Amino acid sequence: MHDVFAELVGQDEPVETLRRAASAAARVVAGDAAGGGGMTHAWIFTGPPGAGRSTAARVFAAALQCERDGSGCGECHGCHTTLAGTHADVRIERSEGLSIGVKDMRALVLRAASSPSAGRWQVVIVEDADRLGERASNALLKAVEEPSPRTVFLLCTPSVHPDDISVTIRSRCRVVALRQAPAAAVAEVLVQRHGIDPEQAAWAAAAAQGDVERARQLATDQEARLRREEVLAMPRLLSNIGACFDAAQAMVNAARREALDAVVEIDAAERAALEQALGAGGTGRGATTAMRGAAGQIKELEKRQKSRSTRSQRDALDRSLKDLAGFYRDVLVTSMRAPVAVVHADIQQVSAAAAGKWSPESVLRRLEAVLACQDAIERNVKPDIALEAMMVTLWRG
Repeated sequence: MHDVFAELVGQDEPVETLRRAASAAARVVAGDAAGGGGMTHAWIFTGPPGAGRSTAARVFAAALQCERDGSGCGECHGCHTTLAGTHADVRIERSEGLSIGVKDMRALVLRAASSPSAGRWQVVIVEDADRLGERASNALLKAVEEPSPRTVFLLCTPSVHPDDISVTIRSRCRVVALRQAPAAAVAEVLVQRHGIDPEQAAWAAAAAQGDVERARQLATDQEARLRREEVLAMPRLLSNIGACFDAAQAMVNAARREALDAVVEIDAAERAALEQALGAGGTGRGATTAMRGAAGQIKELEKRQKSRSTRSQRDALDRSLKDLAGFYRDVLVTSMRAPVAVVHADIQQVSAAAAGKWSPESVLRRLEAVLACQDAIERNVKPDIALEAMMVTLWRG
C-alpha cells in the first residue's frame, strides 16, 4: 500500500489540510516547536453517512505515527500498525450500542494521558462522537481542555450541530468537513481496488450515494442487492392502510434478519471466550464455584450484545431508508426536470412514472417523511412506530 490518504475518496481539500497538519506534527516531534502551526490537539471530522469520517480519522492517525516525516507512506511500521488497529499509541472508541458511556470514556481519557510509547503521538479516535452521553461528553471535554502535550483527539460526528456534539467541545476543535464522494470517484475505486466490472461499478457507485463500502457491497453481494430491491418496491405496494402496516413490519423484520446475520458469530465467539475464561467445562468444586459467581459477567455480556444488536438493526434500517430517500429524490428530480443524474438508474422508468402521477409538493412531503423517520429512529423512537407513520405519509402523499 502507498499513501494512506488514498483511502479518502473524492476529498481533495480535506486531504490537503490533513497532509499539512501531519507534516507540521512531524516537525514538532523532531523538536521544531515553531513548525507546528498547522497542527492542533483536537479535531472533528464531519460529513454525511458514507463520506468516510472514521476513515479520515484513521488515515490521519497513521500519518501522525508515520516514521517518514508524517508523509503517511503506508509502508512504515507506524502506518501499518495504525491502519491494522494494533498501534500501541492509537486508541479507538467504537460505539457498538446506542451510546458511549461515561465509564468507557473515563478509561479512554485516562489511558490517553500517558506519554506515547513510540515517542510520537498518543492518538484517541472517538467514532460516533454524536453518541456520547452527557456525562461521557463532560469527561471528554475535560481532557480536550487540558490535553497532554503529545495527545491528539480525533472525533467523528455527522455535523457540529449541538445535537451531535457539544458546543464547548466544538469550540476547542478544528473541523474537517468531508463531502459525499462523486460517483465517478467511487466507481474508479471499485474497478481499481476490487476488480469490479466498470459498468457494474458505475451502477453501484450511484446507488450507494457516495458510500464506498456500501457500493462495494452492492457490487459484490447478491443479498444486499435483493434487500435494496425489496425496499425500492415498497412505494408501489402502498395501496391502503393495511399495506402500510405490512410494509413497515416487513422492513423491520428484514432489518432484524440482517442485524442477526451481522452479529450472531461475534456473539457466539464472545460468549464462548468468556465462559472458557471463567472455567466452563472444568471439574471440581473450584470450577463450579467460579461459574456460579460468573452470572454477573455473563449478564453484562448479554446486555452489551443486545445493545449491539439494536444498533446493528438501526444501522440496517438507516441504509434502507437512505435507498428510499434516494428514490423520492429521483422522482422529484425527474418531476422538476433538474439537470442532475438520478440515484437509482436501474429503476428510472419507475421514478419517471411516479413523477407523472404525483405533484412535486406531494413528492417533497414523502421525501421529508423518510428523512423524519431516519431522525426519529436515531432519537430512539421505536422503529415500528416511526416506520408505520412514514408509510402512511408515503401512501397519502
